[in-house]
Amino acid sequence: MSDGKTGGNLKGFYIVFAIVAVVGLGAVGWNVGSKAMGTAAMEPVDLEGAVADMRALTDLAVPVTVGEEEAPVTIAVFGDYYCNHCAAFSLQERPRIDAELVQTGKARLAFYDFVLDVRPIAGTFLAARAARCAGDQGHFWEYHDRLYRNQITWGLERDKLGTFLQYGEDLGLDSGAFRECVNSDKYAPEVSANRELAKALGVGGTPAVMVGMRGGMSRTLQTYSFEAIRDAVEEIIGNLSTN
Repeated sequence: MSDGKTGGNLKGFYIVFAIVAVVGLGAVGWNVGSKAMGTAAMEPVDLEGAVADMRALTDLAVPVTVGEEEAPVTIAVFGDYYCNHCAAFSLQERPRIDAELVQTGKARLAFYDFVLDVRPIAGTFLAARAARCAGDQGHFWEYHDRLYRNQITWGLERDKLGTFLQYGEDLGLDSGAFRECVNSDKYAPEVSANRELAKALGVGGTPAVMVGMRGGMSRTLQTYSFEAIRDAVEEIIGNLSTN
């Protein structure tokens, strides 16, 4: 599910990576364009030249974040909803990251969608959009985790749209607002830009975890384990305290 690659295949890869400060998931407007309402965007959209401009691409590639905006460390995670290693990270490692690093103010977590299979039949682009639509009602992470817990089930469903709408109902979302969002192209530009940013940064597989100072140098870890992420965060905080 992950092309046989994880973040560990990016050994030694360093980048200067400024994480976008996000006010909310609506930072990029609802681009309905020529699509009729009720037509769900199922695949990446044209970013109109943003791919060739790294600054424009970074601005458009809005992540979903949790944690204090002024946290000294940013943990950037690139994931795909049909990646089994991503499911392991989200369901096993992320709760510890949240409890011990994010909630303590040490780090901020930024999740970027890296859709590996863009075919509409795969459903992963739609899944990424649906999770962000759930985020409109404050339930992004619950929906995010539900997609990972049920990835084998929805991956085999022919009616993925119906399945994703049902997940929203199961979480108690306003079904009308959620359906309207999913049955549009809302968040299609952001998810598309997330994917292009991952490609521009040389991310070769998922999950890829990058840890660095807020708005500064980041490095890709060789593993997505909590211990490796914790150690990287503590190292950066230790270096900051001695400077």
